[in-house]
Amino acid sequence: MEYLDIYDENGNHLGKEERSVVHALALWHKTVHCWLFDKEGNIYFQIRKDEGTFYTTGSGHIQAGESVKEGFYREIKEEIGIEVDIDNCILVDVVNFVMDRSNKDGSVFRDRAFANVYICDFEESIDAFKFDTNEVKGLVKMTAKDVLALISSEVDSINATYIVADNDKNISYEETVTRDNFLVNPGETILGKYGDVVRKVIEVTSK
Repeated sequence: MEYLDIYDENGNHLGKEERSVVHALALWHKTVHCWLFDKEGNIYFQIRKDEGTFYTTGSGHIQAGESVKEGFYREIKEEIGIEVDIDNCILVDVVNFVMDRSNKDGSVFRDRAFANVYICDFEESIDAFKFDTNEVKGLVKMTAKDVLALISSEVDSINATYIVADNDKNISYEETVTRDNFLVNPGETILGKYGDVVRKVIEVTSK
């Protein structure tokens, strides 16, 4: 059973609760959104297993008693199989995330999260990735500048490198992507959801 630390809307710690209860009762908790980038200015988005859309490199709940950076390390390790140096992680923002979603059984999934958005540099080869294929289809690599142009509607498509598992190795191939490839929830905009992250990668890699 997974427990999460819970908070009031001002971030004051209240205790801990089981994850399903947290979402049933709309209790505030912490999550982490992790993006990897490289020195060439590329950013890595995860190809989600369910919809096939692009999202964070790795993301998830911060477990009870766990620090945000520890959660960053664990989520990246679990989902894409690499170890990152949490001391090199750069905080982009902490976003108050609110979303209610109806489930097929008629229940409502209520999300109230302090989403800690981080980026971290990655300089290994694609062979380092060990994808959890139960959750992750692979990664897609794009230059942050191209992504910003796309989500700002300056262009309608960009070139991307897909990295996916093929038996006991990873393979890569090129494809064109559009704004429709990115996960955007109802009430969100693609620029509002991803703009700060890609701008931060551009800033860090342009120095």
